[in-house]
Amino acid sequence: MTLPQVTLATTYDLIVFDLDGVVYIGTEPVPGAADAIARLAAAGTAVAYATNNASRRAQEVADRLGAGGVPAKASEVLTSAEAAARLLATDYPPGSPVLVVGSPALRAVVAEAGLLPVSGAADAPVAVVQGYGPQIGWVDLAEASVAIRAGARWAATNTDATLPSPRGPLPGNGSLVAALAHALGRQPDAVVGKPEPALFEVAAQRYEAARPLVVGDRLDTDIEGANVARMPSLLVLTGVTQPADLLDVVPAQRPTHLATDLSGLFVPEAQVRIPACADPAEGVAAGGWRVVADGDRLVLDGAGDPLDALRALVAVAWAAGGRPGQPTPVGTDAERALAALRLPAGAVTAAS
Repeated sequence: MTLPQVTLATTYDLIVFDLDGVVYIGTEPVPGAADAIARLAAAGTAVAYATNNASRRAQEVADRLGAGGVPAKASEVLTSAEAAARLLATDYPPGSPVLVVGSPALRAVVAEAGLLPVSGAADAPVAVVQGYGPQIGWVDLAEASVAIRAGARWAATNTDATLPSPRGPLPGNGSLVAALAHALGRQPDAVVGKPEPALFEVAAQRYEAARPLVVGDRLDTDIEGANVARMPSLLVLTGVTQPADLLDVVPAQRPTHLATDLSGLFVPEAQVRIPACADPAEGVAAGGWRVVADGDRLVLDGAGDPLDALRALVAVAWAAGGRPGQPTPVGTDAERALAALRLPAGAVTAAS
């Protein structure tokens, strides 16, 4: 009898996906994402979607996923807009005026929470909620500034500096929050989206999951949020994060697993886990590669999948205290791997 293969996905009872950069980028689907999620559904694995993008309601997100070949229910989608509305509805009585700086979807969610969405500081809002909206302009930020200076509580749905697009990263809600923060000389009173753990915790509670896995493309939101929630994570390289970003990332933003894309869910867990490195000078092996720290160099030797090389490089760099040093290839196979990863390399060293 052939036993079913134990993969990364089968190790967990819930997979929580980020959306932008993982399932789609702007209006374009990430290649292979729909097939991967369909494969999870066929295997009976529970899935949820947690997004910091506050410009769409849960049903709109589900509809968009469906149009891209990913059947989804509104109940599977958790948005930072909903989390912000829940927070304010908990703290203020029904009908309280809230100045909405964001999309029509954020305004609708605030209304559904029993609060009164308003558009100006003259309406004496008790709070300002700020989320991403492509039409936000100076007038919106000016009204928010006046209201906050008058005493309104300031809640941001998220502080993502950028959002992915087919043309590359574009300014996200965090950039607009930063503009207002600069004008006010202070930060928001509350940030509800990732890296805050609420979206992940609600997903785990909703599905009564004992072993959830978070999948994301951003270190400072998806991965940090997973770590705050004490959940293992899979970083995919289809969105914002690039290989070089991983070498000197702070401990709070270090993922558990690493894959090029969602196909990493269907290989054995050990093949995508970032290995532990006890001694940088002794190094680690991953796939057909070995990496050791030699002074200010990370020496890469061997052959195989470039992603395995990256996992080994990352492990040694982290063990060296976040001082990655210069990746240095031994031989042409290692040189090609570093080129494939777009990592700057030192001079090629002859194989010993």
